[in-house]
Amino acid sequence: MNARDLKNKFVDFFKNYQHAEIPSASIVPENDPTTLFISAGMHPLVPYLLGQPHPLGKRLVDVQKCIRTGDIDEVGDTYHHTFFEMLGNWSLGDYFKKEMIAFSYEFLTNKKYLGLDVSKLAFSCFAGDQDAPRDEESFNFWREQGVSPSRIAYLPKKNNWWGPAGATGPCGPDTEMFYWTGESEAPEKFDANDSRWLEIWNDVFMQYNKKANGTFEALKAPNVDTGMGVERTTAVLSGLSDNYQTYIWQPIIQKIEEISGKKYVAAMNNPVIASSTSVIASEAKQSSKKIATLSSTSNDDARSFRIIADHIKAAVFMIADSVEPSNKERGYVLRRLIRRSIRQGKILGIEQNFCSIIATTVLDNQNNYAGTYSELDSNKNKILETLEAEETKFRRTLNKGLSEITKLIIRQKSVSGKEAFDLYQSFGFPVEMIEEELRRNNLSLDIAEFNRLKEEHQKLSQTLSAGKFKSGLADNSEIITKYHTTTHLMHAALRKVLGEHVEQSGSNITSERLRFDFSHPQKVAEDQLKEVEKIVNEQINASLSVTVESMKFTDAQKSGALAFFGAKYPEIVTVYTVGDPKSFFSKEVCTGPHVDNVGKLGHFEIQKEESAGSGKRRIYAILK
Repeated sequence: MNARDLKNKFVDFFKNYQHAEIPSASIVPENDPTTLFISAGMHPLVPYLLGQPHPLGKRLVDVQKCIRTGDIDEVGDTYHHTFFEMLGNWSLGDYFKKEMIAFSYEFLTNKKYLGLDVSKLAFSCFAGDQDAPRDEESFNFWREQGVSPSRIAYLPKKNNWWGPAGATGPCGPDTEMFYWTGESEAPEKFDANDSRWLEIWNDVFMQYNKKANGTFEALKAPNVDTGMGVERTTAVLSGLSDNYQTYIWQPIIQKIEEISGKKYVAAMNNPVIASSTSVIASEAKQSSKKIATLSSTSNDDARSFRIIADHIKAAVFMIADSVEPSNKERGYVLRRLIRRSIRQGKILGIEQNFCSIIATTVLDNQNNYAGTYSELDSNKNKILETLEAEETKFRRTLNKGLSEITKLIIRQKSVSGKEAFDLYQSFGFPVEMIEEELRRNNLSLDIAEFNRLKEEHQKLSQTLSAGKFKSGLADNSEIITKYHTTTHLMHAALRKVLGEHVEQSGSNITSERLRFDFSHPQKVAEDQLKEVEKIVNEQINASLSVTVESMKFTDAQKSGALAFFGAKYPEIVTVYTVGDPKSFFSKEVCTGPHVDNVGKLGHFEIQKEESAGSGKRRIYAILK
């Protein structure tokens, strides 16, 4: 089963049980300041998990694009990925554990869907602790499906608890599903420590809300949130324990083989376990014949293959969602991925530009993403041009930078933070790349000194460490709600002052300020900023009301509602209007939250305006 088949089967299954399909949100979060990227399927749905009604109802299903940056250094093995797709279904205060476990068992075992061998399945449930009791309900509901008690394990919070996404918010126990990947028959008793049991699905039962003081309270309407990773599950269904041998990755891997002149070989401890008659095994044999003349890879080379494939794919999706390389926040993550790919290409002996060539393989593969995500198609030229420009820029200094690192390695046992920072400033080497080169030579870096210099010069992103923004939709809702409503007023005011070419391209809100990114070709003049301030404050002083309604997306557009953020919208959307519904000041498709009257906002003041990349500007503003 290829990835597209898996996604279609999942969505169709839940549609049969009255779930409405919703499109993937952008990987750049629209309203959540606690994270740089959408890293889980639940992130775009936080307002609805907290009780806001969804315009499409209480049962939802989707395939969500995700970016996970916390374990970039782990990428290079057979299963870690920066970009991945997450299958998910949702019950917003509708069905709960009994129904979800029945759905899960049917989808896994019914031959119409995945048709997995029941004898190769195992399950885990939350063991309980001081915060919440043991989840005996889930255990009993698995038993009702005919599962043997020996195949159900109670595991602690680190294994069977999800959330919250930030410091506070909805969370709860989960039950996980495992599939036996060993060559022998599955043992009667499930041992979660045996790596041959591979997790393939996770049902989260959000029945608690974690408060700012660390305590847990029961949610009035518990929710179900599930997650099935497309990449991992596709590998399992194909009989492969190396994700990079599936159809998802093989076109990319084969293109790297072509460019490098080396052949990708799976790690020895990750054998192909598909039968020789499987389609994918047959394809692999044909591919092997074609590249028999290529030199084989070492374990390090195989790791480089995986890093390049992973990072370039992630970069493609980031650029498609309007992320541009920079030295700050999301742009820094993108730049780090591209530059790390170039370094790994050099390890494989690739000396010419190749990132845009790999990207073309990602964009044009009919079995995976081509035609699935419209933002890839509409931004193809931008993606390829951005990668080419960034690679050309970095290659100018790559060899010289590596030479300088080599000099440091030869003459000492460790590298000072200042030396590392100088390398970054002079050659654009991210600190992670410097550390990687040092680790290859068993050397260490004075990271504390580097971080001190980083903060002083404000050069590198500070958002890769956890908890940069402590506030969020859940933990400081009143002020966050005010700032969110203010972005709508400012958006409308900017379009009145600068022109209708202005479109929101991102926002970030903390309890102290709002940050708003928008399309505009040059610096906004001081008198224009003052005019925007004046217009926003006039609306606040007029105490305009804010109304909300659900309508078809096509009707929302006809009514004048703005809908620029994100690539796709569901059939039914939520529209927030500021002012009279007919002669409104602002009208946007949005998920909220908002105040009911802008008179509650206070005084609006712009503090700073700056560039946010090519053709984009950024404004920082506060409420007093």
